[in-house]
Amino acid sequence: MLSILLHVAPYLVVIGPVVVIHEFGHFLAGKAVGAKIDQFSIGFGKPILQRTDRSGVQWRLGWLPIGGYVRFAGDDNAASVPDTDDLDALRRDVVAREGEKALQQYHYFKPIWQRAIISAAGPIANFVLSIAIFAGLLMALGEPISPARVGAVFPNTPAARSGMQAGDLIVAADGKPVKSFDTVRELVVLRTGVPITFVVERAGRQVALNVIPVRGQVADAVGHYHQLGTIGVRFESRPEDQKLIRYGPVEALRKGTAKTYDVIQTTIYYVGRMIAGKESADQLSGPVGMAQFSGDLVKQVADSSPDARTLAINVALMVLQLVANISVGIGFLNLMPIPVLDGGHLLFYAYEAVARRPLAAKVQAAGYRVGLALVLGLMLFATWNDLQRLRVFNFLGGLFS
Repeated sequence: MLSILLHVAPYLVVIGPVVVIHEFGHFLAGKAVGAKIDQFSIGFGKPILQRTDRSGVQWRLGWLPIGGYVRFAGDDNAASVPDTDDLDALRRDVVAREGEKALQQYHYFKPIWQRAIISAAGPIANFVLSIAIFAGLLMALGEPISPARVGAVFPNTPAARSGMQAGDLIVAADGKPVKSFDTVRELVVLRTGVPITFVVERAGRQVALNVIPVRGQVADAVGHYHQLGTIGVRFESRPEDQKLIRYGPVEALRKGTAKTYDVIQTTIYYVGRMIAGKESADQLSGPVGMAQFSGDLVKQVADSSPDARTLAINVALMVLQLVANISVGIGFLNLMPIPVLDGGHLLFYAYEAVARRPLAAKVQAAGYRVGLALVLGLMLFATWNDLQRLRVFNFLGGLFS
């Protein structure tokens, strides 16, 4: 039970702020354009706590603390995009109950651009959260730099075949400067079979080397191994190479934005390679995997912290970094053009802007069912991956063998 709590609690602590910020983005955008809001809920199911404020918004805390939603007035259609008949019926009902002027407060009678802003505000809020956390950490702690100095080159590997040598300092990769060995690792892991041109400093001169990563065992932050791209080198960290760069607010904000953009770009690159069949989908992870990773990371931090104060600080920093990275992922996922997601709503609005009418109810309902099936299928597949990594099926098989 203690082990389960150790893994579930950090996951909820991490995912909670991400969901709240996402929904709060929708909420603030709705308020900004004058849309009437009925409910703001954190979690699902029967409310543990609830109250209604002066503007008529019911604030709820559901007993199942995963997810959340903002419910706008008149939001009864499953796909959240009513068709012409639904709009006409809603219009008559609102006018009969509240008068003609009340229509201006309803989400569905807002101009398309305002509805689009409301839908996009959730993912944007996630990106803003990530940028703020990355920037805050850079200002508070600075950025440690460990130059990509090669400590050893393993035989019969891509690095060895390219002519890379121990002592080489990698200064550029594919025309972009390299400041640390983390940059090289992040570049290599998703480029199995893709040639990379490295520039290394060797004996005072620069040498260009072409390296093609191969698939191999790569450890993550908590020591779990994954089949990813590798070139067969071990980096070394020399004391004279270590640097800590501190940033002011403006530069930290720029770096935080760049970090968020890099995470999005890497995600898009991985998804593209996965669709093309060049990268395994085994790296997709669901709630089970995220809970396991969060718990293992907390345990690792606890083992390396000498006292309670240091443990509290290290756990707080770890949670902030996880929140920042997961928030980028949630924002990106929600912008995908799939019905039931924010990107699907934006797709419906684009059609409405061109056709000057909403999609027919039957089309919306079909799109909603397909979108829901895709999202649930993705979650099930990711959970299957998580259970495979945890060897749950091997354990269950052993019970009956």
